[in-house]
Amino acid sequence: MKSNTKQLVWGLIFGIVFGFLLQKGGVTSYDVIVGQLRLTDFTVLRVILTAIVVGMIGIHLMREFGWVQFSVKPGSLGKNVIGGLLFGVGFALLGYCPGTIAGAIGNGQVDALVGGLSGILLGSWLLAVIYPKIRSTILQKGDFGDLTLPGLLKVNQWVVIIPLAAVLVGVMLVF
Repeated sequence: MKSNTKQLVWGLIFGIVFGFLLQKGGVTSYDVIVGQLRLTDFTVLRVILTAIVVGMIGIHLMREFGWVQFSVKPGSLGKNVIGGLLFGVGFALLGYCPGTIAGAIGNGQVDALVGGLSGILLGSWLLAVIYPKIRSTILQKGDFGDLTLPGLLKVNQWVVIIPLAAVLVGVMLVF
């Protein structure tokens, strides 16, 4: 099997497992998501933090073993602000994020299918239309390149990953 095909197959497998775990964790439920936004149900926070810890440690271990390669994409304040606004508006209007929209559609939630899928398609189309106009202006504002926290601190990645994972696990235990 070609390397690209192999990566796609692994991506599909991990995506299916992740979707299954999202559904089992209850975060494809509108009530659970709204509970998180109201700070009364922290299920979503715990699931997200678990995914971050597992993903952070897992991807770096796979990189150490030579199983995967990745490169840091350059970032900027403009990209984060635009992305955050698009995500936040969609999340506030519908009560789902892109991952939970897919899970909710799989659960048969009509609001996710109609509002969520159309929002993703409309947002993607809108970005494709305006991207050429904002690529070299708004999106480049506050450019910080491919900087990472270990790169900024000039330390080995594990010096950041292990304590950060411990802090995130601690936050999960508190909430």
